[in-house]
Amino acid sequence: MQTLEKPTHEGRGINPSGAVRIHATGRLHLGFLDPGASLGRRFGSLGLSIGGPSTILDLGPAVQDRVAAADHAARQEVPRVSAWLERLKQASGIQCPLAVCLHEVLPAHAGFGSGTQLALALGRTFATLHGLPWSAADIASLLGRGGRSGVGIAAFERGGLLVDSGPRGAGSVAPLTARFDFPADWRIVLLLDTSRTGLHGAAEKQAMQGLPSFPQALSADLCHRVLMQILPAAAEHDFVPFAQGVNHLQEVIGGYFAPAQGGVYSSPEVGQALARISQQAGANAAAVGQSSWGPTGFAIVPSQAAAERAVADIRAAGLLGPFLQARIVAGVNGGAQVVPSARQRSVA
Repeated sequence: MQTLEKPTHEGRGINPSGAVRIHATGRLHLGFLDPGASLGRRFGSLGLSIGGPSTILDLGPAVQDRVAAADHAARQEVPRVSAWLERLKQASGIQCPLAVCLHEVLPAHAGFGSGTQLALALGRTFATLHGLPWSAADIASLLGRGGRSGVGIAAFERGGLLVDSGPRGAGSVAPLTARFDFPADWRIVLLLDTSRTGLHGAAEKQAMQGLPSFPQALSADLCHRVLMQILPAAAEHDFVPFAQGVNHLQEVIGGYFAPAQGGVYSSPEVGQALARISQQAGANAAAVGQSSWGPTGFAIVPSQAAAERAVADIRAAGLLGPFLQARIVAGVNGGAQVVPSARQRSVA
């Protein structure tokens, strides 16, 4: 059990006499850079913090420990939130009873980094309430998050377009290598397949172990694309080279993971909708792909109008339905927000 720094003055957080609320956005995982660890560091990631689906919870003093949930999705998270809360208490030495209210959680195993964002949100509110100087990396290490990718941790702390360089080894957190603001005018069309989930747990571990070696030359190509095409294009708000770079990254990584997930896209329906968006938009007028193991797909386009046209077209083509939904969101260039809770009594 990791032990982190104890509070010097318990209860000197943002709202020491009551509850605190946190709002943390989701993230897209746009692809790994070196799954084969050709230089000793495995994975490395490109990611993006996005609006839309979120994690919102309250934490505050109570008569006894309790975790409440607002809906079915949140209720599914109650057991591990309870376990994480106990781990935070043991690490800090603080044993006062607390109540958690889960108002909203990200869709689980869908490509948004739901587990990491929920763990970090709980840890940050706990640290804030008790005046603990814990960083997001401290909390992630304590609660066993960020073992492969560091973009979820960086999205929680800072938002934006993010690159991590992969973990140093087992148990370490991948450091943030680069961060840029995502252009405010660009939009992301999310395609959510609610009929399935991406690989996770034992199935994910087995799939990772069965993948072939990843050539160093291919990793060098992806890193070159990120450093010399994707990031400068984002910095200069130059959409076409950005889309070209993301499309190339997704093509390579999607092909690499295809044997493990049954195709380039884990959801054929998402794949069909993205193919339609790419075809209608024209070459590199949209950056399309799958976040992590999916099933969520994305199409990054240069404007709100372009996003609305894309959604209208796939709807007219009959590609949306009760299990495949489209949502237009923007990038988020800031981290999670903690404020005094306006619903203190609801969690006390």
